Amino acid sequence: MIVTDTNLLVYLYVKGQRTNQAEAVIQQDPAWAAPLLWRSEFRNMLMGLVRRKDLGLDDVLEIVSEAEQWMMGREYTVVSHKVLQLAGQSGCSAYDCEFVSLAMDLEIPLVTSDRQILRAFPKVAVSPEGFMK
Repeated sequence: MIVTDTNLLVYLYVKGQRTNQAEAVIQQDPAWAAPLLWRSEFRNMLMGLVRRKDLGLDDVLEIVSEAEQWMMGREYTVVSHKVLQLAGQSGCSAYDCEFVSLAMDLEIPLVTSDRQILRAFPKVAVSPEGFMK
């Protein structure tokens, strides 16, 4: 099992340059977990695609439904004081530290392309390329 960040989920569900990368990660480990925050971030990113006219609203509604169904049972709450401590120590956002905190709690890697998280948490965070090695 891995913790996925929201970007990796978007790469999986929205066909683009990094879709193959997300599909390779899922082939290596199909059990993905995320903090509940992923839903809000995912919706926000998809609406950005709608506003840029890259996707239609009907497409986004279908994507959200599929993603939420797939992630069901692997969504977690996180402890606020841990998230805030990680954010304070690292300079990363509290949003990003929710994913880091969950990975630490579950003792599994966080797969992310976020360079700031990768630098701040090298023992927890791994890039998709690094994960597939």
